[in-house]
Amino acid sequence: MKQVFETEFAGRHLSVESGEIAKQADGAVLVRFGDTVVLATACCADEPKEGDFFPLTVNYEEKHYAIGKIPGSFLRREGRPGEHATLAARLIDRPIRPLFAEGFRNEVQIVATVMSVDANNTPEMTGMLGASLALCTSDIPFDGPVAGVYVGRVNGQFIIDPTEEQKAASDIDLAVAGTEEAIMMVEAGAAEVPENEMLDAIMFGFEAIKELCRFQKTIIAAIAKPKREIQLYTPDQAVIDHINEMIGDKMPAAVSTFDKLERQDKIDALKKVVLDEYEAKEYKDEHDYKMTMLMVNNILEGMVAKEVRREIIEEKRRPDGRKVDEIRPLDCQVDLLPRVHGSAMFTRGQTQVIGTTTLGPLSDKQLIDNLTGETERRFMHHYNFPPFSVGEIGRMGSPGRREIGHGKLGERALSYVLPSEEEFPYTIRCVADVVESNGSSSQASICANCMSLMAAGVPIKGIVSGIAMGLITDDPSRSPDKETNHYTILTDIQGLEDHFGDMDFKCAGTAKGITALQMDIKIHGVTREVLEEALAQANKARAEIRDAIAACIPAPRAEVSEYAPKMVTFMIDTDKIRDVIGKGGETIQGIVKACDNCKIDVEENGSVTIYHQNKAVIEKAKAMIEDIVRVAKVGEIFEGKVTRVEDYGVFVNLFGDTDGLCHVSRLDWKYIENAADVIHVGDTLKVVVIGIDESGKVKVSHREFLEKPEDYVERPERGERKGGDRGGNRPSHGDHGHSGNRGDRKPSSNRGPRR
Repeated sequence: MKQVFETEFAGRHLSVESGEIAKQADGAVLVRFGDTVVLATACCADEPKEGDFFPLTVNYEEKHYAIGKIPGSFLRREGRPGEHATLAARLIDRPIRPLFAEGFRNEVQIVATVMSVDANNTPEMTGMLGASLALCTSDIPFDGPVAGVYVGRVNGQFIIDPTEEQKAASDIDLAVAGTEEAIMMVEAGAAEVPENEMLDAIMFGFEAIKELCRFQKTIIAAIAKPKREIQLYTPDQAVIDHINEMIGDKMPAAVSTFDKLERQDKIDALKKVVLDEYEAKEYKDEHDYKMTMLMVNNILEGMVAKEVRREIIEEKRRPDGRKVDEIRPLDCQVDLLPRVHGSAMFTRGQTQVIGTTTLGPLSDKQLIDNLTGETERRFMHHYNFPPFSVGEIGRMGSPGRREIGHGKLGERALSYVLPSEEEFPYTIRCVADVVESNGSSSQASICANCMSLMAAGVPIKGIVSGIAMGLITDDPSRSPDKETNHYTILTDIQGLEDHFGDMDFKCAGTAKGITALQMDIKIHGVTREVLEEALAQANKARAEIRDAIAACIPAPRAEVSEYAPKMVTFMIDTDKIRDVIGKGGETIQGIVKACDNCKIDVEENGSVTIYHQNKAVIEKAKAMIEDIVRVAKVGEIFEGKVTRVEDYGVFVNLFGDTDGLCHVSRLDWKYIENAADVIHVGDTLKVVVIGIDESGKVKVSHREFLEKPEDYVERPERGERKGGDRGGNRPSHGDHGHSGNRGDRKPSSNRGPRR
């Protein structure tokens, strides 16, 4: 039976429908936020999977019909998820995952199908609300509800779920999610916003989240199914005790080793002793063997995690011996790669990233085909994490969700300091190749490519540095606070601290403020107090990294690389764009070919940008275009070649395809019967522009450059003879259909002088 629940949220109508659509799913709701409609479903497997992780999958399905578009692919149907869909799925996954019980091994799939999109009402957060309700109203055990909102700020005022117009004017682009009790996830970009203002924005969003969670609870109370019994994975206590006896006090010494590889070798050696013993045991079947070995591995991993957390909480000692607010050793280098437009390497401890910047013409912009209003992208930041960076063998190929997410985070962090398209008309691509990793490679990629941008001569507005903060709590099952659940915030977390910690809080920005934030947690939320402390600690670390970058390359280079395309931008009259392009692109293609295959971008507003490595080639192409769009002015003097001779006058090329007609009476002060008697095709003639008619035809005169006879008497201008009458008066040359633009003139059958 269909049931509808309605409320007003952020000044817009929000409704949830249940009981009519997708009834065979374990949980399903249709959420309407304005004209945005998302169908959210949740299904859970009956039996747990073998493995040491929770198999949760979130799919965000973008249907092009939602915005009245036909997909642009060859098959004209939706294919694999694009970047935006992948990021939206991650956005929903991150606050939901921690709210499943420890040891949950039944596979869960959440599908958010976007069926209608109103750009002013966010489909991503509508999908998150639907996913939470699909889980909460199903029989799947889930510790929700959870909700999320976007926060913007226009003219100093915070706005929940801003419209497209408000987003364009906002200096904060914040996504925040949480439960009614605590914040679960933060994803933000900002125009160098101070930490305290960003924190206020997060808490402003949190108040709206509480409102959405209360609305969900009324729906859950009305339609939720009883929760099913799920068998949670728990290791055998007897096996735990036996392994503890075998390892004894050797684990603390192994964990407290500075070098990552040496530490891992010591931990692996301890594990091997235990695994070898259990490998040698007899088992009733293959399944029993697999489950036992899986349990032993989980127990050993738990012992490492327990020791790492204990040392940090109780002794304030980290695995590599650092203080809780200490950064690993830093090293910055530029110009590693001689032929790329800009290159740099940033090393922090055992995390190392090579960053490169490539500059291209604006025509190289990335084309976007998704449900957002974005159609093209001028700046791209790509992140690669090959398996060799952690000493492993693995899959190579197209980027996974993590690589797409980290690349987008770097793109957001650096985008706020880039020059505008008008200031720097290039398409910019940054690539971060992680060559060694021991935690926080995403922030290292931001630092590396900040340097590569400066090395490439991109005039960025400030140095961007990034750092990853961690959190270890006394009791991961509760939100941390100073009184009952003590916690420690860590600066520059390494892989072990990230893997076994409770929070990964990435913060990037300039000396003025934050440009990007991302927070993921494994516990049931964090408070304002924790966020405030983490931001303050991150600010100190970012300043230290900025100093290291500035010592290597203090400012953007004044010129782009010799191997980068140089460019010049100028404006032409929009009415002349058609002349520059030519029929079927013939004119502009001819210029490109004549100018060593330079790149030419012509915008609708009349902006022309020419790119080439050789400045002389650029100037040549510019001159050719200027000749096409140039308009002669009365009084201008030219020295041009004669291109056509008629008895009534001659045509002189002034510039480009523009010719001027010098009437026979204007060739000399004395009388000339036939122009062909004194002028021939190919002669050079100095002329002055004396008139331009309404159709653009240019009249020129040569006689001003000859000595004028004292007895000269001005005669009426002669016209062309009619028929064979050589004695009659000739009509004005304006009746002959010549044009100031040779490309528009009808070809003459006689281009040479008449005999």
